[in-house]
Amino acid sequence: MTKKYDSEEIESVCTYCGVGCDITAVVENNKIVKIFAQKDGVVSEGKLCIKGKYGYDFVDAKDRIREPRIRKTFLAKNPHIQDAFGAKLTEFDSEFMTCDLDVATSIASMKLSEIKKKYGGDSFCAIGGARTSCESAYAFQKFCRETMESPHVDNCARVCHSPSLKGMKTTIGEGAATNPYNDIYETEFMVVIGSNTMEAHPIIANRIVSVAKQHNNLAVIDVRETKLAKLAKYNCVIPYEANLLILNMMAYVIIDEELYDQGFIDNRTKDFDTFKEKILNDPYSNPAFVKDIEGYEYLAKMIPNIAREYAVKKSMIFWGLGITEHLDGSYAVMAVTHLALMTGNIGKMGAGLMPLRGQNNVQGACDMGCLPYYLPDYQDAPTIGLMTPQLMDAMNEGRIKALLNMGEDITHIHPNIDKIDKAMDNLEFTMVQELFMTDVTKKADIIIGVKSAYEKTGVYVNAMRRLHLSQPLVKSDLPDDWEILTQMAEKLGDGKNFNFKTSEDVWNEVRVVAPRRFSGAAYYRLERHRKRGMQWPIYHEDTPILHLLDFRTDDGLGKYVYKQYEPRGMIQEILDKKFYNDSLEGFYLTTGRALPHYNNAAQTKRTETLYNKHSEDTLLASVEDEGKFGDKVILKSEYGETEALSVRYTDKVKPKTLFCTFHHAKSRINAVFGDESDELILTARFKSVKVDIIPVGSEVACS
Repeated sequence: MTKKYDSEEIESVCTYCGVGCDITAVVENNKIVKIFAQKDGVVSEGKLCIKGKYGYDFVDAKDRIREPRIRKTFLAKNPHIQDAFGAKLTEFDSEFMTCDLDVATSIASMKLSEIKKKYGGDSFCAIGGARTSCESAYAFQKFCRETMESPHVDNCARVCHSPSLKGMKTTIGEGAATNPYNDIYETEFMVVIGSNTMEAHPIIANRIVSVAKQHNNLAVIDVRETKLAKLAKYNCVIPYEANLLILNMMAYVIIDEELYDQGFIDNRTKDFDTFKEKILNDPYSNPAFVKDIEGYEYLAKMIPNIAREYAVKKSMIFWGLGITEHLDGSYAVMAVTHLALMTGNIGKMGAGLMPLRGQNNVQGACDMGCLPYYLPDYQDAPTIGLMTPQLMDAMNEGRIKALLNMGEDITHIHPNIDKIDKAMDNLEFTMVQELFMTDVTKKADIIIGVKSAYEKTGVYVNAMRRLHLSQPLVKSDLPDDWEILTQMAEKLGDGKNFNFKTSEDVWNEVRVVAPRRFSGAAYYRLERHRKRGMQWPIYHEDTPILHLLDFRTDDGLGKYVYKQYEPRGMIQEILDKKFYNDSLEGFYLTTGRALPHYNNAAQTKRTETLYNKHSEDTLLASVEDEGKFGDKVILKSEYGETEALSVRYTDKVKPKTLFCTFHHAKSRINAVFGDESDELILTARFKSVKVDIIPVGSEVACS
């Protein structure tokens, strides 16, 4: 007899990167058996990357956190909590006790109340929110600011696109993508800088590839030859830490050859003449400067050619963390916006500025106010809190006593992880809301398992400001993140402020608190437009293209904020004839994603086929360096060292430079990065660190 299955198809949004693809799940007996994209999907266009298509096994993974866990050592340090709740706790394993959700939130609330009373509310901090819904992100920052009375809330934008927000908001008043993805089909020229788009944002790359094949109108600027560069008219491989240099050179060419749009400049920008004078008198903005950079002399001709095409055509610029994760990341983003302002390549179809966001809801988390200096809707915070790197210092100094971590693996994906380990060991209390026992849970006193994106209702905002109302693909008894926060707020005496029974209740408060972007985004409208989505700001209608008439600055004008490039690092070493040598010291390392995995791989590695495609972090080195250090190495910097890494040699990487993925915590790749960061916004310098290479045998690893 054949067993009958209750099968249905349910539409939702992908849980992975910031592209925000529409998905349809085939569900049988409350289990996902297939995920595909509808052919008329506005974001996906009927295609998904391998993560979106196959990476759903995590939902039913045996090691999901399905019951709260209370660490035994925490109970031993807090005997009064043990006395109060011991009868309601049962043995889980050698490290943890377990209990129901009500008991877990009661224990957490008791401890937080004690810490707040003893040290003050600002001894508490909250980090996370970009992998969950807008509703939970909103509740997260509200719990921190209002219930705990602490300004210290941050999210993973600190290690990715905070410089994009800073740079764009400074120059054009808004820190988000200006156009929808489909404007790629309307553009005449594309510049992709600092983005491995085919692996990090494949469905956007599909559009770029299609147009580039048809029109040969693509420039790719990066420190190595990415897969997308195969289709580029201009494959522009640049030295490390040269983004601002290259972008200022493009501005120089546009100004020197008078390729700018004078009408747009006069009507919609200010301070251009001052900017023009500074660029033309900057010795590092003239492309002739790179003629002295050995190995990169060809840039003296290629950069002007890219600048000319960008200026005279309807053009778009895309960028990723290869721009933002630098000492001058915010200034480089400002330099990107200068190009658009000078040429009028903004505020119209087929042009614009496209920061490619990393996590599925990092745009939404920032929109909801999960930043220490902005409330929801990017309103100025009355009290500015500490950014994540500052929080680590405060933990080490004993000023921060408690951490609430929601879906943010700070001991893995943040820099200087040796320092972070020490900082978290100095806390009196850490609570983590997660799907799995990720690396950060090793530091947690209380761990509460939560619903994944595929098990709940909620709004997600993708990299082009598109709101998508997700719906559950399968049913789950686990709590949503906002439900845990609501329980805790009530137990901390703030229940009337958290009068939420459903995710829609939370969202309706968001619409009131953040009206400039979301006032018209009622659930029923988002449900009606689930396939297309709606792009904020949403009033009576949504806004696919920003800045059509005015910029979102106080006076409506775009402005130029010039920053001169300062020679350093690799470029200075080349100029000083100190870079090219046979030493195993002084290599420049950058890091990035591999297609099969997402961030800390907590979800993707639960799908065997994805895990097997990239089961360990791999180091790429130049074929010209082959034979110098073998097949297994340790990388060491002044801050720390990695575990042993497998090496693959390629002609896509320049001599004395390296590339490594960061998905597996066991590699400890982020131990080699220190506190060096963007000078305005503290985003880590992940895209350039100087390392020494220690060859090891295949059987050797450091500890």
